Amino acid sequence: MTIQRMDNVAIVVDDLDAAVAFFAELGMEVEGSTHIEGPWADRTVGLNVIRSEITMLRTPDGHGRLELTKYHAPALSGAGSENPPPNTLGLHRIMFAVDDIDDTVDRLRTHGAELLDEIAQYESTYRLCYLRGPAGIIVALAEQIG
Repeated sequence: MTIQRMDNVAIVVDDLDAAVAFFAELGMEVEGSTHIEGPWADRTVGLNVIRSEITMLRTPDGHGRLELTKYHAPALSGAGSENPPPNTLGLHRIMFAVDDIDDTVDRLRTHGAELLDEIAQYESTYRLCYLRGPAGIIVALAEQIG
């Protein structure tokens, strides 16, 4: 037996509204939001007395999904620095293909995004950049040019 699909990527954030606005500006569409709590959630995640909110977003093509989660309880874990560098072990970035990287960066800057360095060109095929979004999330953007 093999997997059927990758269902979603989940990211824990401290400001759910800001994170949803950021990814909506990027072009993701909100599927829905809900509160999560109860013994089933505790057993699933392995934490006690979970109280959280989630918002599920999807890419315009309907194939990719992102779950943004804000925990109200238990207290957030302080696993590492607030803005870990891109080479930190573990999940550290999410990448999106865009049709206009300059416009996308400009729009995301209005939501607090900051480039880690600059938009760079890889050979004659891509323009790429990393930027830091809400909750320190590193978002990579790629525009195919060749």
